[in-house]
Amino acid sequence: MTFEWLVAWRYLRSPNRPAVLRIVTLLAVVGVAAGVTTLVIALAMNTGFRQAIRDRLLSVQAHVNLKPIGTEGIRNYKQLMGRLSNTPGVRSIEPAIYETVLLSSGITHTHGMFLKGVEPELERNASEALTHLASGSADFAPDADGIPAILIGHLFAEDLNISTGDYVTVTSPQGSLTPFGMLPRSRRFRVGGIFNSGFYDYDANWGFVTLNSAQGLAGIGDVISLLEIRVSHLDDAPMVAEMVLQRAGNGFITTTWMDENRALFRALSLEKLVTALFIGLITFVAGLNIVVVLTMTVTDRARDIAVLMAMGARRSQVRKVFILQGLVVSIVGTTVGLVTGYLFAWIANKWRIIPLNPEVYAIPYVPFHANATDALWIAAAALAISVAATVFPARSASRILPVEILRFE
Repeated sequence: MTFEWLVAWRYLRSPNRPAVLRIVTLLAVVGVAAGVTTLVIALAMNTGFRQAIRDRLLSVQAHVNLKPIGTEGIRNYKQLMGRLSNTPGVRSIEPAIYETVLLSSGITHTHGMFLKGVEPELERNASEALTHLASGSADFAPDADGIPAILIGHLFAEDLNISTGDYVTVTSPQGSLTPFGMLPRSRRFRVGGIFNSGFYDYDANWGFVTLNSAQGLAGIGDVISLLEIRVSHLDDAPMVAEMVLQRAGNGFITTTWMDENRALFRALSLEKLVTALFIGLITFVAGLNIVVVLTMTVTDRARDIAVLMAMGARRSQVRKVFILQGLVVSIVGTTVGLVTGYLFAWIANKWRIIPLNPEVYAIPYVPFHANATDALWIAAAALAISVAATVFPARSASRILPVEILRFE
């Protein structure tokens, strides 16, 4: 142990220090720990929200969408899927049709919904919505009377009091032209299953039918709205979208999951930055406590410092003593804060102790995801603030004149 470490450690552990100095030192440690703990929890919550929303979105949403520029849809989609299937980075391709329809159950229960027409086998392998069922099955086979099946979200089913096996009527606004004008096109479906994707918007507003059923309801023939593409690595979605667009040729556009949800994730990133700045002020206030601790220590140990300097201690060594003293307070507080923050985040995420209203937040509980990168920069910031707080007291200690202090001793 060096001379500077020895003196700093003795100043911190000295039993002869005034009680008020011991209390202030403890408060400085608690202040740093509280600031670090709060920052870890806040950033873990923000990161958890971002990851949970992203995972739930992408469990039912495509990574890349290939859409026609016009409104006619995609006709030769099977040949197009064959050309795109060997594109590097593409994991799967599924055709889909999207419609806004009106679903009726009984006489009084009617609700608008988004209806998606899919190829069941392809959709089951790509999307998790058809694998997380609250009741029934993902079998779209028609019943004995030839009535096709529909899968709906569990919140939608609760709103309309629908159960598996019930029969519903789906009405499309894209009707048929008759001598009496445009009449809406309706079709009867049997509720084959009720899914629970974990994402409020899908569970409350979406339904799935087969591609043939959706085409028949829309009256468009063998045409689809778009091709949904899943990629092997999420971050490669823009690059894959560009390659897909080149292979598809003219008349198409592509969008990625980042484009579709840009506003949402930009808001989450801005929230994380603002949270770090404002909660970081707690650590700044804790740094002021370290200034108070060291200033009081300099005042209390002025004679000791004078004696050390009279015996040959250099001013740089005296400065280092107080810098190390503040660094010890910061390291202890930062360590306690990191352990406490990460422990709380792990417990809160594992047992989901903070519930949320999924109608507002899209997920039913507050997720926490603390990562190592955040821990590194939080620790670095706390140590930097603490070291900066030692500069003034350390300079004051090094400027003590031994003659002025000891001449009356």
